Amino acid sequence: MTRPLRRRKAGSDGAKRVRFFIGIILVACVIAFYAYRYWNPEPQTAIVGKAWAIDGDTIIISDIHIRLEGIDAPESDQTCTDSKGKAWPCGRAATSQLRTHIRGQELTCIRRAFDKYKRVLAICSLPDGSDINAWMVQQGWAVAYGFAKIYESQETEAEAAKRGIWAGTFVSPSEWRQQHQNE
Repeated sequence: MTRPLRRRKAGSDGAKRVRFFIGIILVACVIAFYAYRYWNPEPQTAIVGKAWAIDGDTIIISDIHIRLEGIDAPESDQTCTDSKGKAWPCGRAATSQLRTHIRGQELTCIRRAFDKYKRVLAICSLPDGSDINAWMVQQGWAVAYGFAKIYESQETEAEAAKRGIWAGTFVSPSEWRQQHQNE
């Protein structure tokens, strides 16, 4: 005698598989979302407070290290050459000029991103609204830096007027770091 064929419920196995894969996709999306948020936190809008200059392009406000975005100042140990060929400590001079310019005033720094060292990249301004990043480049104590070179016009002005490091010759700060990375 032959057995009667049992009928399967239409699509029951297929429906289970579809639900299973949809569940896996949803879990993967949730994990990816939280991983993205963890590794790419959204920067807060502003940091406000009295700043201390570490060097010509880095300050600290309330224990937050802030790298001035769009500029690159000579390193603290870096020397430049004046118009007569004499070496001078341009890195220390850039730091000193930034300290004098901010002179204990409350800065407002607009967070833009984070650098590879997890420092905040920001554009900072004095209470009167003047951009200290632009000022450092315009006075010849830093160069325009980065892909966008947002301070290129200030750099051109400083170079033409032979201000700061432009009064003589210098190695770009990024090149100087590469040459002295093992020291």
